[in-house]
Amino acid sequence: MAGEKVSFVAFRGITYKEKGVGQMKGDIYLSVVIPAYNEEERIGRTLRKIDEYFSKQDYLYEIVVVDDGSTDGTSALVRKIAQEIPCIRLLEHGINRGKGYSVRKGVLSSRGQLIIFSDADLSTPIEELDRLKMWIERGYNIAIGSRALPESEIVLPQPWYRQRMGKVFNGFVRLLAIPEIKDTQCGFKLFRGEVAKFLFQRQTIDGFGFDAEILFIARKSGYTVREVPVRWINSPNSRVHILKDPFLMLRDLVIVRMNYIIEAAGERLMALRATRGKGHGARVKAQS
Repeated sequence: MAGEKVSFVAFRGITYKEKGVGQMKGDIYLSVVIPAYNEEERIGRTLRKIDEYFSKQDYLYEIVVVDDGSTDGTSALVRKIAQEIPCIRLLEHGINRGKGYSVRKGVLSSRGQLIIFSDADLSTPIEELDRLKMWIERGYNIAIGSRALPESEIVLPQPWYRQRMGKVFNGFVRLLAIPEIKDTQCGFKLFRGEVAKFLFQRQTIDGFGFDAEILFIARKSGYTVREVPVRWINSPNSRVHILKDPFLMLRDLVIVRMNYIIEAAGERLMALRATRGKGHGARVKAQS
């Protein structure tokens, strides 16, 4: 694609623990996808925290960083850290395409039996993965972190205006798309690998509204989703632009709903044509 470069930091020599039940030697059990845009100041700390957590687990893992056209030293720093942490892979595209685009690229290139995407600031600490993973092990297809449940632990809240913006957006999400989910925008979601590939191949939204689209597609496709309370710490350097992005997210939500209406209308039209075709065939046969 024009204006896009994809590069990989490949796995280097490393010895993994191999105690995972049911895993073949060399299988990656869990992939972490991290979209990153101008994250030079935070990405190093984030990658080391994630690797520290996973190095204590008994399964193979990979960390997939997707640089969304950063203009700082994000990619260079990730490459440097990959010399210390060989399970890191780096994907790059030369221009800023949006968080949804970056997460999709990362998910579709991931190799894990489970795939989680996490914000680069680790507002939800990586240790909260245990809470989500428990529900996947109980049979759910998707487990999503939530800041809106009674058991959620908000260590450092967002400013009041961001809280208000989030509540308004989630209200529209519940009205137009997913009535049963209270928080679609927490950037901490875990999927079975095959489910993630199915959903993200159908994703059309490249911006911040992609979470709602993915969950909407999951709901319409019959996948089970568990909303899980998590510990959450607000990052003061949010990439969400308070004056612009809420309107773009609402636009994306309308697009998601319209796509569904158009698709449903097309399916009904095809079914009607098929029914009429059968009726016409039966009449012709009777006349002959």
